Amino acid sequence: MKGLLKLGIVTGLGYFAVKGWRDWMGGGEVDDRGPVGSSGVVRDAGPQGGESGWDKVDEQVDESFPASDPPGNF
Repeated sequence: MKGLLKLGIVTGLGYFAVKGWRDWMGGGEVDDRGPVGSSGVVRDAGPQGGESGWDKVDEQVDESFPASDPPGNF
């Protein structure tokens, strides 16, 4: 029973040490990758979904995704 108590104390101290170190190193940012097995965070389609300064090629590539055929105006 003493060994189990010691293991619990060491595990608790280790948890708080790692948590404090991650906060100190700046690892407290929100992880937006999503759960395991998912595609992660998905943005809305089109230029309004994120970046600005899209040209005609960027819009056509975004509209054709995820189709396997490229845009037809090569």
